[in-house]
Amino acid sequence: MKNSVYPSEGQMIYADILFYGCWIGLAIMIVTYLLYVLGILTPHIPLESLPEYWTMPVNEYLRKANVPTGWGWTALLNRGDFLNFIGIVLLAGLSIICYLRIIPVLFRKNDRTMAYIAIAEVAVLVLAASGIINAGAH
Repeated sequence: MKNSVYPSEGQMIYADILFYGCWIGLAIMIVTYLLYVLGILTPHIPLESLPEYWTMPVNEYLRKANVPTGWGWTALLNRGDFLNFIGIVLLAGLSIICYLRIIPVLFRKNDRTMAYIAIAEVAVLVLAASGIINAGAH
């Protein structure tokens, strides 16, 4: 019987990666936050200077604080206030990781339609994350 109340192998793999990935992402965010607030890593913008930037329009803030846009933040990973982006990126990219992992399972189970949908989903998510397409209010 195809309609089962039990999750499929692909659903279990996806759920496991999502579960553990969320905990790992949260742990990374906690550790990198502590590195930042405890002053172990020097921030790009000193904590005491933050209030002066809060009232600025975003373009002015980016210019005055010398903050890169797009994936430019990766050049500042040695700074405490940008290091915490690693956990955020992991959490944002978990769906891509999950889909990549279940695609071979879908092909092995001969569920080609779902496999191609998963491939398309990965392509759309990677394209969106790449910054190649610049749409929206940003």
